[in-house]
Amino acid sequence: MTVKIDTVSARDKLKPRREQYWHKISKGCFLGYRKMTTDSPGTWWARYRNDDGKQVGHSIGELDDLPQNERFDKAAELARDWFKHVGMGGSNDAITVKDACKQYAEKIEQEKGGKASSDLLSRYDRWVFADNLATIELTKLSRDHIKKFRTRLLAAPVKVDKSGKTRKRASDTVNRDMTALRAALNSALAEGKVTTDFAWKEGLKPIKNAGNRRDLYLDIDQRRNLVSCARDDLVNFIRGLSLVPLRPGALAQLTTADFDKRLGVLRIGKDKTGQYRTIKLPMQTVGVFEEAAKDKLPAAPLFAQANGAAWNKDAWKGPVKDAAKAAGLPKETTAYALRHSVISDLVHGGLDLLTVAQISGTSVAMIEKHYGHLRHEIASSALAKLALG
Repeated sequence: MTVKIDTVSARDKLKPRREQYWHKISKGCFLGYRKMTTDSPGTWWARYRNDDGKQVGHSIGELDDLPQNERFDKAAELARDWFKHVGMGGSNDAITVKDACKQYAEKIEQEKGGKASSDLLSRYDRWVFADNLATIELTKLSRDHIKKFRTRLLAAPVKVDKSGKTRKRASDTVNRDMTALRAALNSALAEGKVTTDFAWKEGLKPIKNAGNRRDLYLDIDQRRNLVSCARDDLVNFIRGLSLVPLRPGALAQLTTADFDKRLGVLRIGKDKTGQYRTIKLPMQTVGVFEEAAKDKLPAAPLFAQANGAAWNKDAWKGPVKDAAKAAGLPKETTAYALRHSVISDLVHGGLDLLTVAQISGTSVAMIEKHYGHLRHEIASSALAKLALG
């Protein structure tokens, strides 16, 4: 028996019970509403009868982030999406957020290699797998789940040093974590594991105006001062970051074998993009890399700590801050600021954006977005040369 549940007043009149009240959407397809208590927002369900004659149900959720008068229409829309989904052979198997993340990491490993997959899993392990969100089935995922996850992610502190001191996480770092989760959920959607991105489309949108670390530019003299104040095993690492537009993590992962002394070429393979590329070094900078590679085995880190281990974010963060403080540089100085400064110099120096993007391991769109304004001065100078006197 079907019941009227399409208006707020009709739902308010329903008696609380465990069983759903069903409303016919089309032949064999029903939208359900369950009201367990008088003050609960109620939950929405979809149900249809498959080819074997078996009733198959699907939880839509509370939709309590919408006004009450909009919930029926939204529930009906999501129910129709699900009916279409299963009717076209879409999966009705339960898959959790954690499952979706793992499956996406496997996909990335096939497409981009183990390093890219490992980086994803490491991020998921820190911020998703340890969270309550991980165990929620995608078909039951709601906007409220994502909203609360985002709040926890923003509030999670990170350690500054071994003393236990913490700080607030940077917005651009939070954006990268949300982007990784959003990519996994979108992949599950594309593969038919879920019918809609309604739960996460808004909640996982990036924080606006993040990425302030790109605003800090260190000129040549400041970079020299940073090198002069750095501890001995950090000197060549900072010099390397000051000479090529690599991400700190990519430079840290280079081995001696990645530097071809005879040709003066760097081969970068373990970077964010997961794609190999090469950089031909000018004679003026080859010496730094020759010094770093001296007397090292091919598999040894090209830039190593005093104990012989490769640098990593936790290892270089404190020493770079100490060197910056000793050099009188802004407190926002980071290893990444050196990459930004080098890219800024390349763009301002007139190198075409495609080449800058290629050697930096990023896209032309990203270079234009963050450094395109530097081209204005170059264009102005070029136009000045056209003056007739």
